[in-house]
Amino acid sequence: MTGCTAWLGGVVVGGVRALAAPFVVPGPSGVAVRDRLKHLTPEDERVLQAVGEHQGALASRDLKVRCAQGLEHGADSWAARKRELTRVSSSRIAGAITKASHDQWALARRGQAAHIRSLEDGIRTLKHRLSLPIGAKGTKRAAGGYRSKGEWFRKSRRLKDLETRHAAAVADWRTGRVRVVRGGKRLLNTRHHLAAAGLTEEEWRGRWESERWFLAADGESGKRFGNETIRVTPDGQVSIKLPAPLAHLANTKHGRYTLASTVAFAHRGTEWADRIQANRAVAYRIHLDTARGRWYLTASWQRPLVQTVPWEAARAGGVIGVDTNADHFAAYRLDQHGNPVGEPHRYPYDLTGTTHHRDAQIRHALTRLLHWAKQTGTTGIAIEDLDFSTEKTREKHGRRKEFRKLIHGIPTGKLKARLVSMAAEQGLAIIAVDPAYTSKWGGQHWQKPLTTPRRKMSRHDAAGIAIGRRALGHPIRRRTTPPPHDRRDRAGHRTAQAAPGAREREGTRPPATDHAPGGVPPSGTRKRQPSAPKTVRDAPRTHQWVQDPLMHPG
Repeated sequence: MTGCTAWLGGVVVGGVRALAAPFVVPGPSGVAVRDRLKHLTPEDERVLQAVGEHQGALASRDLKVRCAQGLEHGADSWAARKRELTRVSSSRIAGAITKASHDQWALARRGQAAHIRSLEDGIRTLKHRLSLPIGAKGTKRAAGGYRSKGEWFRKSRRLKDLETRHAAAVADWRTGRVRVVRGGKRLLNTRHHLAAAGLTEEEWRGRWESERWFLAADGESGKRFGNETIRVTPDGQVSIKLPAPLAHLANTKHGRYTLASTVAFAHRGTEWADRIQANRAVAYRIHLDTARGRWYLTASWQRPLVQTVPWEAARAGGVIGVDTNADHFAAYRLDQHGNPVGEPHRYPYDLTGTTHHRDAQIRHALTRLLHWAKQTGTTGIAIEDLDFSTEKTREKHGRRKEFRKLIHGIPTGKLKARLVSMAAEQGLAIIAVDPAYTSKWGGQHWQKPLTTPRRKMSRHDAAGIAIGRRALGHPIRRRTTPPPHDRRDRAGHRTAQAAPGAREREGTRPPATDHAPGGVPPSGTRKRQPSAPKTVRDAPRTHQWVQDPLMHPG
């Protein structure tokens, strides 16, 4: 192998970093379905808007109090906040609001920690590149020096800026201070760019207010139909428990308001119906899509933790190795011994346009992939455990804007979540593997041997084979046929794949030397001197021919 090394009996040699072992990804822990609230009357919309505005104001006030408490928050302060909200709503609504505020603070806290790690990565990269001479070349693992004195000076100023921002972020982290925007930071910044967003001030204001409404309720096991605040009957009738200040708007007894619209969940409807008929907890959320002028109801519930399929069982029927790219999935089927079967498959998608379009493209590609996996009888799908957090830094790839845009465009987190959720419904296991060297070794060992006049193998197809072999526990490198009568093989055919622990299997050969076979080493010296020529034609020019005196005529 040239430029990289391989596994020798599971041991990493040659300077290649240690690779993480493959593992089966746990299944989804929750389910969410959505349906549209059709045929709402003007009175229904007025009541929903009034309830959303009232509870949204309470949620904003409670979130402000929670963020002010910081790290001093405890059970006593949580109970005090809930008592204050109960006076102007109800105990269940107060519990839902306080829980949402706590979850929002925890989410902001995790985002703050990720921001600090990103700043530390940038500072580390800048210090390394500033310490190198100007114009120093980099390596594949680390960037080189800057190209000019001007760039070095600008980056030194950016280093000071990052250090200042890092110090402020660490100070906020230690005191528990977070910054949260109810309604979303992106929508807030859109207020300053209404022309670019194609919105008027009134349209933006309506969207901003609707995003800050609070029309949600957590489920309660044992209560009627699994939720006492927002109740949905088996026939789809929706009713809401109004807060105390809005009790005069009720149209049914016990301070409830029943909507004229009904819902019917086409997706997972049977599972939802089984839960509410058994009075198991189901959480609901009502929201308004201002762009379309439509109201929606989302139902969600938790699933019991199911023990994941063991790795040995997941790879028993072979796997499908999937290489994730910016515009398509490259998939290849492998049997349990690591041999490629059939032809490569590609599932394209387009990640341009709106968020809904990108999400639909990913779901469509994953659906086609899962259908193919079920048709082939495969038990598992192997994917890379991708994490581009270190590759997205501006300091590492500042000039390579297209590469940074490419990396940012791959939805690794959303892709993994959707694949795990959709595969669980099909009874397929997801095996995550270390992504190191899959494209490089796959192209080196599998692309050329599998290329035929009728099969065009790309580097991505070969990477799918490498991913699948790593998920099965096999080395990526192909086994080559030994020469005839080599050692104990006696011209045996040894190209078939064998288990890593098989006896007398041909291991990975040592890497090639630093020069081509038969060539002269870079030092210019040979390992042994050439022998003297045996013919007159090849005699050295320094030799002189002398006639034997006995052959002279007397």
